Amino acid sequence: MASHNELGKKGEDMAVAFLLKNGYEVVARNFMYQKAEVDIIARKGDILAVVEVKTRSTPDFGDPQDFVKKKQINQLVKAIDHFVNEHHLNVEVRFDIIAIIKNKAGTRMEHLEDAFLHF
Repeated sequence: MASHNELGKKGEDMAVAFLLKNGYEVVARNFMYQKAEVDIIARKGDILAVVEVKTRSTPDFGDPQDFVKKKQINQLVKAIDHFVNEHHLNVEVRFDIIAIIKNKAGTRMEHLEDAFLHF
C-alpha cells in the first residue's frame, strides 16, 4: 500500500476512535454509491453525521479541510440521500470534516461540524 494510502487509513481509524469516544455510533465506513465514497457515517441521537476525513502529513499546501471540493460534496450528498432513503431513516443529516495532520512532530485533529451545507 502506498504511504499516502496508509496515512489515510490511519487517519480514518483515528477519526472513528474520536467519534466513538465522543458518543457517536459508527453506522458505516467507506460507504460506496455510484462515484462517491463516504468515509464514515455516524449517528448521535437523531443526527446522522456524514464525515469526510482528510489526513495530511504537512499543512504546507493548505489545511486538510481545504481539499474537499464542490464536486466531491455533490457526490457525498447524492450518496447520503440514497443511504437515508434506502434505510428509511428519519434523521437530521449533518456534513462534517475531520481534518488531521499527522507527522513526526505529532498529531493535530480538528472536528468541523456542519462543515458545508447540502443545498
